[in-house]
Amino acid sequence: MSTPSRAVRIHAHGGPEQLVIDTVDVGEPGPGQVRIRHHAVGLNFIDVYQRTGLYPNAMPLALGMEGAGVIEAVGEGVTHLKAGDRAAYASNPPGSYCDVRVMPAMNVCKLPDAIDFETGAAMMLKGLTAQYLLKHCKPVEGLEPGDHVLFHAAAGGVGLIACQWAKHLGLQLIATAGSDDKCQLALAHGAAHAINYRKDDFAAKVKEITSGKGVKVVYDSVGKDTWDKSLDCLRPFGLMASFGNASGPVAPFAPGILGPKGSIYVTRQTLFSHITSRERTQRMADDLFGVVSSGAVKIRIDQRFALTDVRKAHESLEARATTGCTVLL
Repeated sequence: MSTPSRAVRIHAHGGPEQLVIDTVDVGEPGPGQVRIRHHAVGLNFIDVYQRTGLYPNAMPLALGMEGAGVIEAVGEGVTHLKAGDRAAYASNPPGSYCDVRVMPAMNVCKLPDAIDFETGAAMMLKGLTAQYLLKHCKPVEGLEPGDHVLFHAAAGGVGLIACQWAKHLGLQLIATAGSDDKCQLALAHGAAHAINYRKDDFAAKVKEITSGKGVKVVYDSVGKDTWDKSLDCLRPFGLMASFGNASGPVAPFAPGILGPKGSIYVTRQTLFSHITSRERTQRMADDLFGVVSSGAVKIRIDQRFALTDVRKAHESLEARATTGCTVLL
C-alpha cells in the first residue's frame, strides 16, 4: 500500500531554480522506521549547502532536515512511538520538505502537547544545535555563569535560541549581526551585548567589552567572513567552534598560528555527531522541550511559506533577509 506525497527535490546542484515539487509514492515503514505526515517543516542553511553542492549528495535529492507532524505507522522494533502520536525531529537522511515520508525512527521524538507543530518544526535542528553548543561544546576550562561567549549571526534561528538559553545559564553572550535592527533583536532575546559587524570592528569591540581578556568561546556559523577576527577574540586556551559556512567555507590555515594567539583550540561541529543514539537524542530533546515549555526559551517564527513557495524561502534565507526561524507549511 503506497501513499502519494508532494516532495521538494533537486535533480542537479545549483540555485533555488533547481527546487521542484515531485509526486512520489510513500510505502509502509520497515524495521526501525516510521511514517510521518507533516504539519510543518523547518528551513535551515544546511538545506542551502546541500542544494548548492557544498555538501554533495546523490541525485535526485529530497531536501529538509527537520519537521513535525503525526505518526501514521511504525515499523518493527519501534517502541517509543505509535500511530497517532504527535512527533518532531531533526534527522538524516534529508527529505522533510514533503507531505508524508518514511524515515528512521531513531531521532524522531514525541512532541509535548504544550508545543504546537509549527514550533516543533522550527526548533528541532536549531534548538538541538544550540543545546549541544552550550552544553557539550565547551572550552577546556569550562563555562561558568558570568563568562563571556561570542555568537555570530545571533539574530538567526539558532542565534535567538542561543541568546535566550545562554542568559538562562548565566552566560554573558556577545552577539553579532548585520544590522542595527538585528542587534536589537538579539538584545531583546537575552544577549548581554550586540555588535553590528557591518559598522564596527567586532574583534576590537569584544576586547573592549571584556577589558582586553577576550571570550572563552566563539560560536561561528558564518565561516569565511568572520574566521580570522574571531580567532583574535579568544582568550588563552579559548575555543573556536565552527558549525556553519553561511559566507562560504573557511580557507585552509596553518595550525601554527594557534599557539601565538594563546594556545587556542579549534573544532568543527555538526549536530549529527551528537545524536547518534536514541537515548542521547531523547536526552537532548528533553532538555530543549524543558526550556521551551518553561518559557525560558521562546521559538520565534518570523517567516512562513507554503511548500509551493519553497524557492522564495530559499532566496530569502540566502539573502540574509530572514530573522528567527522559517517554516514551510
